[in-house]
Amino acid sequence: MIKNLIRGGITILGFLLGVGIFSLVKYISGASGGGFLSGLTDTMLNVFLIVSGGIFAILLFLLFPALAKLSAKVAGGIEQEIRSLSAHELAAGVSGLVIGLVIAFLLSSPIVSLIPNTNAYVGVAATIVIYIVFIWLGIVIGARKGKDVIVTLARIREDYESGRSGQDRAERGAKAQGRATHNAAPKILDTSVIIDGRIADIMKAGFLEGRIIIPDFVLVELRHIADSSDNLRRVRGRRGLDVLNRIQQDFGIEIYATAGDKALEEIPEVDVKLLKLGKSLKAKVVTNDFNLNKVAVIQDVGVLNINELANHLKPVVLPGEEMQLFLVKEGKEHGQAVGYLDDGTMIVVEDGKPKIGQTVTVNVTSVLQTAAGRMIFARLG
Repeated sequence: MIKNLIRGGITILGFLLGVGIFSLVKYISGASGGGFLSGLTDTMLNVFLIVSGGIFAILLFLLFPALAKLSAKVAGGIEQEIRSLSAHELAAGVSGLVIGLVIAFLLSSPIVSLIPNTNAYVGVAATIVIYIVFIWLGIVIGARKGKDVIVTLARIREDYESGRSGQDRAERGAKAQGRATHNAAPKILDTSVIIDGRIADIMKAGFLEGRIIIPDFVLVELRHIADSSDNLRRVRGRRGLDVLNRIQQDFGIEIYATAGDKALEEIPEVDVKLLKLGKSLKAKVVTNDFNLNKVAVIQDVGVLNINELANHLKPVVLPGEEMQLFLVKEGKEHGQAVGYLDDGTMIVVEDGKPKIGQTVTVNVTSVLQTAAGRMIFARLG
Protein backbone atom coordinates (compact mmCIF):
# COMPACT_ATOMS: atom_id res chain seq x y z
CA MET A 1 0.00 0.00 0.00
CA ILE A 2 2.73 2.45 1.00
CA LYS A 3 4.73 1.55 -2.10
CA ASN A 4 1.72 2.34 -4.32
CA LEU A 5 1.21 5.68 -2.56
CA ILE A 6 4.87 6.59 -3.11
CA ARG A 7 4.59 5.57 -6.75
CA GLY A 8 1.51 7.77 -7.15
CA GLY A 9 3.35 10.69 -5.57
CA ILE A 10 6.31 10.20 -7.89
CA THR A 11 3.90 10.15 -10.87
CA ILE A 12 2.37 13.47 -9.75
CA LEU A 13 5.87 14.94 -9.37
CA GLY A 14 6.64 13.74 -12.91
CA PHE A 15 3.55 15.55 -14.23
CA LEU A 16 4.57 18.75 -12.43
CA LEU A 17 8.13 18.38 -13.75
CA GLY A 18 6.85 18.08 -17.32
CA VAL A 19 4.63 21.14 -16.87
CA GLY A 20 7.56 23.09 -15.43
CA ILE A 21 9.91 22.14 -18.27
CA PHE A 22 7.35 23.12 -20.93
CA SER A 23 6.71 26.40 -19.09
CA LEU A 24 10.48 27.08 -19.13
CA VAL A 25 10.60 26.32 -22.89
CA LYS A 26 7.63 28.62 -23.41
CA TYR A 27 9.36 31.39 -21.44
CA ILE A 28 12.61 31.02 -23.42
CA SER A 29 10.62 31.10 -26.66
CA GLY A 30 8.88 34.32 -25.63
CA ALA A 31 12.12 35.93 -24.44
CA SER A 32 13.74 35.26 -27.82
CA GLY A 33 11.26 37.54 -29.62
CA GLY A 34 8.61 35.15 -30.87
CA GLY A 35 10.60 31.95 -31.14
CA PHE A 36 9.49 28.56 -32.29
CA LEU A 37 6.19 28.59 -30.36
CA SER A 38 4.93 31.91 -31.66
CA GLY A 39 2.61 30.33 -34.23
CA LEU A 40 0.65 28.25 -31.69
CA THR A 41 -2.64 29.34 -30.16
CA ASP A 42 -3.27 29.40 -26.42
CA THR A 43 -5.40 26.26 -26.72
CA MET A 44 -2.58 24.39 -28.49
CA LEU A 45 -0.07 25.61 -25.91
CA ASN A 46 -2.26 24.30 -23.07
CA VAL A 47 -2.59 20.96 -24.86
CA PHE A 48 1.19 20.72 -25.25
CA LEU A 49 1.53 21.68 -21.59
CA ILE A 50 -0.71 18.81 -20.49
CA VAL A 51 0.93 16.38 -22.95
CA SER A 52 4.39 17.31 -21.63
CA GLY A 53 3.22 16.70 -18.06
CA GLY A 54 1.64 13.40 -19.09
CA ILE A 55 4.81 12.17 -20.82
CA PHE A 56 6.99 12.84 -17.77
CA ALA A 57 4.35 11.33 -15.46
CA ILE A 58 4.30 8.10 -17.52
CA LEU A 59 8.11 8.01 -17.65
CA LEU A 60 8.50 8.31 -13.88
CA PHE A 61 5.67 5.80 -13.34
CA LEU A 62 7.48 3.23 -15.51
CA LEU A 63 10.91 4.04 -14.08
CA PHE A 64 9.73 3.84 -10.45
CA PRO A 65 11.05 0.26 -9.78
CA ALA A 66 14.52 1.18 -11.06
CA LEU A 67 14.47 4.48 -9.14
CA ALA A 68 13.37 2.63 -5.98
CA LYS A 69 16.30 0.19 -6.25
CA LEU A 70 18.74 3.02 -6.92
CA SER A 71 17.37 5.03 -3.98
CA ALA A 72 17.66 2.02 -1.66
CA LYS A 73 21.26 1.44 -2.77
CA VAL A 74 22.17 5.11 -2.27
CA ALA A 75 20.43 5.18 1.12
CA GLY A 76 22.29 2.03 2.19
CA GLY A 77 25.60 3.56 1.13
CA ILE A 78 24.86 6.77 3.03
CA GLU A 79 23.83 4.79 6.12
CA GLN A 80 27.00 2.70 5.97
CA GLU A 81 29.10 5.83 5.55
CA ILE A 82 27.41 7.49 8.53
CA ARG A 83 27.99 4.38 10.69
CA SER A 84 31.71 4.50 9.91
CA LEU A 85 31.92 8.13 11.08
CA SER A 86 32.82 8.93 14.65
CA ALA A 87 30.63 11.20 16.76
CA HIS A 88 33.15 14.04 16.31
CA GLU A 89 33.20 13.68 12.53
CA LEU A 90 29.39 13.54 12.35
CA ALA A 91 29.03 16.65 14.52
CA ALA A 92 31.65 18.45 12.43
CA GLY A 93 29.83 17.51 9.21
CA VAL A 94 26.50 18.82 10.53
CA SER A 95 28.21 22.03 11.66
CA GLY A 96 29.73 22.40 8.20
CA LEU A 97 26.26 21.90 6.66
CA VAL A 98 24.81 24.71 8.78
CA ILE A 99 27.70 27.05 7.99
CA GLY A 100 27.37 26.23 4.27
CA LEU A 101 23.66 27.09 4.37
CA VAL A 102 24.37 30.42 6.06
CA ILE A 103 27.08 31.36 3.54
CA ALA A 104 24.87 30.31 0.61
CA PHE A 105 22.01 32.46 1.95
CA LEU A 106 24.29 35.50 2.38
CA LEU A 107 25.77 35.13 -1.12
CA SER A 108 22.64 34.20 -3.07
CA SER A 109 20.66 37.31 -2.13
CA PRO A 110 23.05 39.92 -3.65
CA ILE A 111 23.83 37.72 -6.67
CA VAL A 112 20.14 37.15 -7.50
CA SER A 113 19.42 40.86 -7.05
CA LEU A 114 21.83 41.59 -9.93
CA ILE A 115 19.74 39.43 -12.30
CA PRO A 116 16.83 41.28 -14.02
CA ASN A 117 13.33 40.43 -12.77
CA THR A 118 12.36 39.19 -16.24
CA ASN A 119 14.83 36.30 -15.87
CA ALA A 120 13.22 34.72 -12.81
CA TYR A 121 14.19 31.21 -13.91
CA VAL A 122 17.86 32.22 -14.13
CA GLY A 123 17.68 33.59 -10.59
CA VAL A 124 16.13 30.37 -9.25
CA ALA A 125 18.75 28.26 -11.06
CA ALA A 126 21.61 30.43 -9.72
CA THR A 127 20.22 30.16 -6.18
CA ILE A 128 19.97 26.36 -6.41
CA VAL A 129 23.55 26.08 -7.72
CA ILE A 130 24.93 28.34 -4.96
CA TYR A 131 23.17 26.34 -2.23
CA ILE A 132 24.32 22.98 -3.64
CA VAL A 133 27.95 24.12 -3.94
CA PHE A 134 28.24 25.62 -0.45
CA ILE A 135 26.31 22.82 1.27
CA TRP A 136 28.68 20.28 -0.33
CA LEU A 137 31.75 22.33 0.62
CA GLY A 138 30.47 22.76 4.18
CA ILE A 139 29.89 19.03 4.69
CA VAL A 140 33.20 17.95 3.11
CA ILE A 141 35.39 20.53 4.85
CA GLY A 142 33.56 20.06 8.15
CA ALA A 143 33.91 16.26 8.09
CA ARG A 144 37.59 16.32 7.07
CA LYS A 145 38.91 19.20 9.14
CA GLY A 146 36.37 19.41 11.95
CA LYS A 147 38.05 16.59 13.86
CA ASP A 148 41.36 18.46 13.84
CA VAL A 149 39.61 21.59 15.13
CA ILE A 150 37.89 19.64 17.93
CA VAL A 151 41.14 17.94 18.94
CA THR A 152 42.95 21.30 18.95
CA LEU A 153 40.26 22.92 21.10
CA ALA A 154 40.32 19.96 23.50
CA ARG A 155 44.09 20.27 23.87
CA ILE A 156 43.83 24.01 24.50
CA ARG A 157 41.22 23.37 27.20
CA GLU A 158 43.33 20.58 28.72
CA ASP A 159 46.42 22.80 28.79
CA TYR A 160 44.42 25.62 30.37
CA GLU A 161 42.91 23.42 33.07
CA SER A 162 46.12 21.60 33.95
CA GLY A 163 48.15 24.82 34.03
CA ARG A 164 51.02 23.51 31.95
CA SER A 165 53.98 25.75 31.33
CA GLY A 166 54.43 27.46 27.97
CA GLN A 167 57.50 25.33 27.27
CA ASP A 168 55.57 22.07 27.73
CA ARG A 169 52.80 23.29 25.43
CA ALA A 170 55.36 24.30 22.79
CA GLU A 171 57.04 20.88 22.90
CA ARG A 172 53.70 19.07 22.64
CA GLY A 173 52.60 21.31 19.77
CA ALA A 174 55.85 20.63 17.93
CA LYS A 175 55.36 16.88 18.28
CA ALA A 176 51.75 17.12 17.11
CA GLN A 177 52.79 19.25 14.16
CA GLY A 178 55.46 16.70 13.25
CA ARG A 179 52.94 13.86 13.30
CA ALA A 180 50.44 15.82 11.21
CA THR A 181 52.89 16.84 8.50
CA HIS A 182 50.93 16.80 5.27
CA ASN A 183 53.97 15.92 3.18
CA ALA A 184 54.56 12.70 5.12
CA ALA A 185 53.01 9.51 3.76
CA PRO A 186 50.34 7.90 5.96
CA LYS A 187 51.49 4.92 8.03
CA ILE A 188 49.36 1.74 8.22
CA LEU A 189 50.08 -0.49 11.24
CA ASP A 190 49.67 -4.24 10.82
CA THR A 191 48.85 -6.78 13.53
CA SER A 192 52.43 -7.94 14.13
CA VAL A 193 53.77 -4.48 14.88
CA ILE A 194 50.90 -3.73 17.29
CA ILE A 195 51.44 -6.97 19.21
CA ASP A 196 55.21 -6.32 19.31
CA GLY A 197 54.62 -3.11 21.28
CA ARG A 198 57.79 -1.22 20.35
CA ILE A 199 55.78 0.98 17.97
CA ALA A 200 54.45 2.96 20.96
CA ASP A 201 58.00 3.90 22.04
CA ILE A 202 58.98 4.77 18.46
CA MET A 203 55.95 7.09 18.18
CA LYS A 204 56.76 8.61 21.56
CA ALA A 205 60.25 9.42 20.29
CA GLY A 206 58.67 11.26 17.32
CA PHE A 207 60.09 9.05 14.55
CA LEU A 208 56.75 8.54 12.76
CA GLU A 209 55.17 11.42 10.85
CA GLY A 210 51.82 11.72 9.08
CA ARG A 211 48.51 9.95 9.68
CA ILE A 212 48.63 6.75 11.74
CA ILE A 213 46.02 4.36 10.30
CA ILE A 214 44.62 1.13 11.74
CA PRO A 215 42.37 -0.68 9.21
CA ASP A 216 39.22 -2.18 10.70
CA PHE A 217 40.17 -5.67 9.47
CA VAL A 218 43.38 -5.46 11.54
CA LEU A 219 41.26 -4.72 14.60
CA VAL A 220 39.11 -7.76 13.81
CA GLU A 221 42.19 -9.98 13.49
CA LEU A 222 43.60 -8.60 16.74
CA ARG A 223 40.31 -9.33 18.53
CA HIS A 224 40.30 -12.90 17.20
CA ILE A 225 43.85 -13.41 18.52
CA ALA A 226 42.84 -12.00 21.94
CA ASP A 227 39.89 -14.45 22.03
CA SER A 228 41.99 -17.44 20.94
CA SER A 229 41.83 -20.69 22.88
CA ASP A 230 45.63 -20.90 22.73
CA ASN A 231 47.01 -19.25 25.87
CA LEU A 232 50.11 -17.76 24.20
CA ARG A 233 48.12 -16.27 21.32
CA ARG A 234 45.53 -14.91 23.75
CA VAL A 235 48.20 -13.16 25.84
CA ARG A 236 49.79 -11.66 22.72
CA GLY A 237 46.43 -10.46 21.44
CA ARG A 238 45.52 -8.80 24.71
CA ARG A 239 48.92 -7.12 24.88
CA GLY A 240 48.31 -5.82 21.36
CA LEU A 241 44.97 -4.33 22.43
CA ASP A 242 46.68 -2.68 25.42
CA VAL A 243 49.33 -1.19 23.13
CA LEU A 244 46.64 0.04 20.75
CA ASN A 245 44.77 1.68 23.61
CA ARG A 246 47.97 3.37 24.77
CA ILE A 247 48.69 4.72 21.28
CA GLN A 248 45.12 5.98 20.93
CA GLN A 249 45.26 7.85 24.26
CA ASP A 250 48.71 9.37 23.75
CA PHE A 251 48.73 10.18 20.05
CA GLY A 252 45.37 9.48 18.44
CA ILE A 253 44.96 7.06 15.55
CA GLU A 254 42.61 6.83 12.60
CA ILE A 255 40.42 3.73 12.32
CA TYR A 256 40.04 3.23 8.57
CA ALA A 257 36.67 1.66 7.70
CA THR A 258 36.80 -0.60 4.66
CA ALA A 259 33.23 -1.95 4.91
CA GLY A 260 32.11 -0.02 1.83
CA ASP A 261 35.13 -0.99 -0.28
CA LYS A 262 34.08 -4.08 -2.25
CA ALA A 263 37.58 -4.48 -3.71
CA LEU A 264 38.91 -5.11 -0.17
CA GLU A 265 35.90 -7.08 1.09
CA GLU A 266 36.44 -9.70 -1.62
CA ILE A 267 40.05 -10.33 -0.46
CA PRO A 268 40.21 -12.92 2.36
CA GLU A 269 43.87 -12.49 3.39
CA VAL A 270 44.74 -9.64 5.74
CA ASP A 271 48.26 -9.17 4.31
CA VAL A 272 46.93 -8.77 0.77
CA LYS A 273 44.35 -6.26 2.04
CA LEU A 274 47.12 -4.28 3.77
CA LEU A 275 49.20 -4.02 0.60
CA LYS A 276 46.21 -3.07 -1.55
CA LEU A 277 45.12 -0.42 0.96
CA GLY A 278 48.70 0.90 1.21
CA LYS A 279 48.88 1.26 -2.57
CA SER A 280 45.49 2.99 -2.83
CA LEU A 281 46.27 5.45 0.01
CA LYS A 282 49.92 5.91 -1.10
CA ALA A 283 50.83 4.91 2.43
CA LYS A 284 53.65 2.92 4.02
CA VAL A 285 52.93 -0.33 5.85
CA VAL A 286 54.62 -0.62 9.25
CA THR A 287 55.27 -4.29 10.02
CA ASN A 288 57.50 -6.90 11.65
CA ASP A 289 56.53 -9.60 9.15
CA PHE A 290 59.62 -10.47 7.07
CA ASN A 291 57.62 -12.14 4.30
CA LEU A 292 55.14 -9.25 4.09
CA ASN A 293 58.16 -6.96 3.84
CA LYS A 294 59.45 -8.87 0.80
CA VAL A 295 56.06 -8.98 -0.95
CA ALA A 296 55.56 -5.24 -0.34
CA VAL A 297 58.88 -4.48 -2.03
CA ILE A 298 57.87 -6.62 -5.02
CA GLN A 299 54.53 -4.80 -5.33
CA ASP A 300 56.19 -1.40 -4.95
CA VAL A 301 54.43 -0.59 -1.66
CA GLY A 302 56.35 1.46 0.89
CA VAL A 303 57.19 -0.54 4.02
CA LEU A 304 58.82 0.19 7.38
CA ASN A 305 60.15 -2.87 9.22
CA ILE A 306 60.60 -2.38 12.97
CA ASN A 307 62.98 -5.35 13.22
CA GLU A 308 65.13 -3.91 10.46
CA LEU A 309 65.24 -0.59 12.30
CA ALA A 310 66.24 -2.35 15.52
CA ASN A 311 68.99 -4.27 13.71
CA HIS A 312 70.47 -1.08 12.31
CA LEU A 313 70.46 0.48 15.79
CA LYS A 314 72.34 -2.41 17.42
CA PRO A 315 75.96 -1.84 18.44
CA VAL A 316 78.42 -2.49 15.63
CA VAL A 317 80.44 -5.68 16.05
CA LEU A 318 83.51 -6.05 13.82
CA PRO A 319 85.45 -9.19 12.89
CA GLY A 320 88.47 -9.64 15.19
CA GLU A 321 86.67 -8.06 18.16
CA GLU A 322 87.00 -9.87 21.48
CA MET A 323 84.15 -10.21 23.98
CA GLN A 324 82.94 -12.18 26.99
CA LEU A 325 80.01 -14.49 26.26
CA PHE A 326 77.93 -16.97 28.24
CA LEU A 327 77.27 -20.10 26.18
CA VAL A 328 73.65 -21.24 26.53
CA LYS A 329 73.06 -24.25 24.28
CA GLU A 330 74.29 -26.35 21.38
CA GLY A 331 74.30 -25.03 17.84
CA LYS A 332 72.90 -26.70 14.74
CA GLU A 333 76.27 -27.87 13.43
CA HIS A 334 78.59 -30.34 15.14
CA GLY A 335 80.62 -28.84 17.99
CA GLN A 336 78.91 -25.44 17.90
CA ALA A 337 77.60 -23.55 20.91
CA VAL A 338 75.25 -20.57 21.03
CA GLY A 339 75.23 -17.46 23.20
CA TYR A 340 73.34 -14.15 23.16
CA LEU A 341 74.23 -10.50 23.56
CA ASP A 342 72.19 -8.23 25.82
CA ASP A 343 70.11 -7.04 22.84
CA GLY A 344 69.22 -10.61 21.87
CA THR A 345 71.69 -11.01 19.01
CA MET A 346 72.69 -14.65 18.59
CA ILE A 347 76.38 -15.58 18.47
CA VAL A 348 77.44 -18.98 17.11
CA VAL A 349 80.74 -20.16 18.56
CA GLU A 350 82.72 -22.83 16.68
CA ASP A 351 83.98 -25.73 18.82
CA GLY A 352 82.29 -24.20 21.86
CA LYS A 353 80.13 -27.19 22.82
CA PRO A 354 82.43 -28.37 25.68
CA LYS A 355 82.14 -24.89 27.29
CA ILE A 356 78.31 -24.75 27.41
CA GLY A 357 77.18 -23.26 30.73
CA GLN A 358 80.39 -21.22 31.11
CA THR A 359 81.39 -17.63 30.36
CA VAL A 360 84.23 -17.64 27.83
CA THR A 361 86.26 -15.22 25.76
CA VAL A 362 85.45 -15.37 22.03
CA ASN A 363 86.82 -13.65 18.93
CA VAL A 364 84.36 -12.51 16.25
CA THR A 365 85.10 -14.03 12.85
CA SER A 366 82.19 -12.77 10.73
CA VAL A 367 78.86 -10.92 10.93
CA LEU A 368 75.82 -11.83 8.82
CA GLN A 369 73.27 -9.00 8.51
CA THR A 370 69.79 -9.55 6.99
CA ALA A 371 66.40 -7.87 7.21
CA ALA A 372 65.28 -10.79 9.41
CA GLY A 373 68.06 -10.20 11.95
CA ARG A 374 71.77 -10.33 12.60
CA MET A 375 73.91 -13.38 13.28
CA ILE A 376 77.49 -13.30 14.56
CA PHE A 377 80.03 -16.11 14.18
CA ALA A 378 82.96 -16.44 16.55
CA ARG A 379 85.52 -18.89 17.86
CA LEU A 380 87.00 -19.50 21.31
CA GLY A 381 89.72 -17.00 22.24
